[in-house]
Amino acid sequence: MLNVAVLFGGRSGEHEVSLISAASIVRNLDAQRYRVLLIGIDKTGRWHLQPEALLRSVRNEGASLSIDTAEHGTPEHRTAEHGTAEQPSRLVLIQPGAGLRLAGTEETLPVDVVFPVLHGTFGEDGTIQGALEIAGLPYVGAGVPGSAIGMDKEIAKRVWQAAGLPVTPYMVLRRSDFDTLEDRALVDCRRVATERFGFPLFVKPARAGSSVGISCVESGDELFNAVRTAFRFDNKLLLEPAVPGQEIECSVVGNSVPTAYPPGEVIPSHRFYDYDAKYVDPDGARLEIPALLTAAESAEVQRIAAEAHRAVGADGMSRVDFLVHNTKRTIYINEINTIPGFTSISMFPRMCEAAGLAYPRLLDTLIELALNRYREEQELSFDYAALDD
Repeated sequence: MLNVAVLFGGRSGEHEVSLISAASIVRNLDAQRYRVLLIGIDKTGRWHLQPEALLRSVRNEGASLSIDTAEHGTPEHRTAEHGTAEQPSRLVLIQPGAGLRLAGTEETLPVDVVFPVLHGTFGEDGTIQGALEIAGLPYVGAGVPGSAIGMDKEIAKRVWQAAGLPVTPYMVLRRSDFDTLEDRALVDCRRVATERFGFPLFVKPARAGSSVGISCVESGDELFNAVRTAFRFDNKLLLEPAVPGQEIECSVVGNSVPTAYPPGEVIPSHRFYDYDAKYVDPDGARLEIPALLTAAESAEVQRIAAEAHRAVGADGMSRVDFLVHNTKRTIYINEINTIPGFTSISMFPRMCEAAGLAYPRLLDTLIELALNRYREEQELSFDYAALDD
């Protein structure tokens, strides 16, 4: 039986979404194949091993997932095995090259593979992946470079352009470009954006997920407020024209030879597929699987999705999002998510399931891919002197 550590929560604005995704994964992991350890990361970044009771309630009773940060047991009852009063027994620490252990003990947690379910900053951007590399643990999903590139919308677009793949047009704003947000440079930016794209256009933080901080701007007068909002979440922004058309998503599974599954379509009832439409309003969007595309368009979306996944190094899994122009039928890559949503209504598992890859088997596959990549990397040498042996 494999020991799978499910990492959830995290410091990002998508903390609550992570709780929902992780609970769904726990319910679909085969209890006959996997022993699950729940490790919740609170909003300060501390890691906490969760009690077995929480795992049972989530798995057997459909309970919501939460993060228990309390110290278990009183100091006078806490033994060396369970930690000290100063170091709570359930706090988890990283051991470089040796996995994870409980604080205040020498106890190493039995972990064969880690399943990070951490959306957005400090989870999907290469930071957690780097920590797991230092710990010497295999983990599901993209590695450090693939995660970091996939998270940065500007860098991802540059990589795809270099690979000859179609991306939505864009321009970049950096906070360092402006002395103040009323700076003359921002006035010039409005002029350039108006001439290049016209309205409506989107203002996006370059390194945030779940549509956090995104605004759809209908006129130049709205641009300043949209930029202020986006700069609350990142110091680098993208401006992109609003493409009139379909919002298409495509699930991709695999390492160096990925498989892209038939795409689905998001039909939002809001102005665009914003955070509320995704997670708050139950009627925020309608999901169509398969997407309303011709057979040729669907095949082209799948081809581009697989190439986009490979180009950024998104091992394991990704959801590649597209825009398809209503009349021109031009296909644009919009962005990639290297840890897509795993909730019961999320498009990534639903598109896989529609293609015949059921949710439990999808999780099996992602774990197998993680272990395969880890084994391949263990064959590499990082010691130049060893070449003389």
